[in-house]
Amino acid sequence: MPAFSRLGPYDPALLERDAWGPKRQRHMFEYWAHEASLLPLDLHPYLRWRMAKAERGEAGYVGLRRFATERRAEADAILDRIRIDGPLTAADFEEGKSRSGWWEWSHTKHALEWLFWAGFITTATRRGSFARVYDLPERVIPQMIRELPTPDAATAQRHLIERSARAMGVATAADLRDYFRLKPNEGDHAIAALAEQGILVPVKVQGWSQKAWMHRDAKLPRRCQGAALLAPFDPLIWERGRAERLFAFHYRIEIYVPQDKRTHGYYVLPFLLDEALAGRIDLKADRQAGVLRAHRVTLEPHAPPEAIERLTIELGRMATWLGLTSVSLGEIAAPI
Repeated sequence: MPAFSRLGPYDPALLERDAWGPKRQRHMFEYWAHEASLLPLDLHPYLRWRMAKAERGEAGYVGLRRFATERRAEADAILDRIRIDGPLTAADFEEGKSRSGWWEWSHTKHALEWLFWAGFITTATRRGSFARVYDLPERVIPQMIRELPTPDAATAQRHLIERSARAMGVATAADLRDYFRLKPNEGDHAIAALAEQGILVPVKVQGWSQKAWMHRDAKLPRRCQGAALLAPFDPLIWERGRAERLFAFHYRIEIYVPQDKRTHGYYVLPFLLDEALAGRIDLKADRQAGVLRAHRVTLEPHAPPEAIERLTIELGRMATWLGLTSVSLGEIAAPI
């Protein structure tokens, strides 16, 4: 979805090749950015400090950290099996399947997550159920990437903050840190260093109480035009506080909220229209019927008169991309 929002209809096989294809054809790897993300391979050296931190038991939740210390033997045994047997999922291990309920992971899954966080294993591919298939980095990451020098943590963190600034346009210090989930002691020194070098330029944003920064190479367009449906985890809206500051758009995903307590729907996608978030759509791909169903459309008070017309065009493009034959537009709620 994030790629569709920016590129329009594309062949998902191209993304799958870049992410999960033969090693010589790969351009991405999976690791923790603001969440588990597909990242360009050239970022690998700049995240090794995070892997080393996890290996020392200094990152992750308490249960995960134990595999770096008192439960290390369990993790090593799982790693040895992957080394010998090849790519495996959590379900391939004895008692490796998750228990029923949200986030009810087995001990094996926790150990695999620690090995992944620490860089001992990586994602070889994803199976039909989207289950992560784990393998050794040397069998997945191209050798030329693995042989790149590993920068020290401070250098890597400066690089990550600069990448954040290039991606975000204008951002507070908290925004810049959150893009790669850096803590204040990991990101603030990098912001200060980049500001001293003139790479980050201080700016003021009307209505913001926080100090803001902009990359010196950022271009200021006279206006932005376009339309896009955004997944709930899209980087533009991932940090909800930033979305509110930029667009005055209060957004929360409600998939974990009981149905009778939901405000906008189960799986709601914000609709970006030119320079504003103009509405939100509770969307479902009914593959059996071949229909993209917009159960409910809620427009923002500032939505322009042509919002529904332009939304319908975007829904049609998405339906075609998903291989669906039609669009069903349900309730259109008044601006709130």
